[in-house]
Amino acid sequence: MKLKVCGMKYQDNIVEVAKLQPDYLGFIFYKKSPRFFGGPMPQLPDSIKKVGVFVNASIEDIIEKIKKYNLDVIQLHGEESPEFCLECHAEIVSASHSEEIIKVFSIKDNFNFDSLKPYESVCDYYLFDTKGKLPGGNGYTFNWEVLKDYPSSKPFFLSGGISLEETGNVLSFLRTQESKYCHAIDINSKFEIEPGLKNIKLLKEFKHKLSLRGMK
Repeated sequence: MKLKVCGMKYQDNIVEVAKLQPDYLGFIFYKKSPRFFGGPMPQLPDSIKKVGVFVNASIEDIIEKIKKYNLDVIQLHGEESPEFCLECHAEIVSASHSEEIIKVFSIKDNFNFDSLKPYESVCDYYLFDTKGKLPGGNGYTFNWEVLKDYPSSKPFFLSGGISLEETGNVLSFLRTQESKYCHAIDINSKFEIEPGLKNIKLLKEFKHKLSLRGMK
């Protein structure tokens, strides 16, 4: 089980979070987000994958950010079509070493998993978060029991309002059959002092309680 800390914004804070050795750090390139990242990007260990989060961005913008920040993974958090994902994947591979694409789907009380079928061959991971007013960072969880009907074998990220208080529920979920393809836990707004500024103490406690490094 891997850990992704998303919504990074401030250079010194990024360095401190990186010391906790998460597997992924997420940087949001969506100007309407209070966690919009404009750099500079500090030097990070090679073991941490830098994820660029985009919402209905152009391929040109995505490629520009990949090159500027040396991104490892692209997270598509908007209404990107399967055709866009396929084209994006081809352009990314030719432009840099980055090859992985995460496609986000938002869930509220239920979800039609048939909508995943067109994306099966054009992305590497799914990410499931809570449907809200804004893409990501809405601060509350969806009903994870929905994932009992997950029909795919594609690995996914579990996101959406996960907090320190949710640790017990996360551990319980990871013992269920529906977590079989859960690749990573994605945390963001519930571990902040303010948007984009992560609370190191809370992150340490969450990571310790989950013992994520030992669960891999």
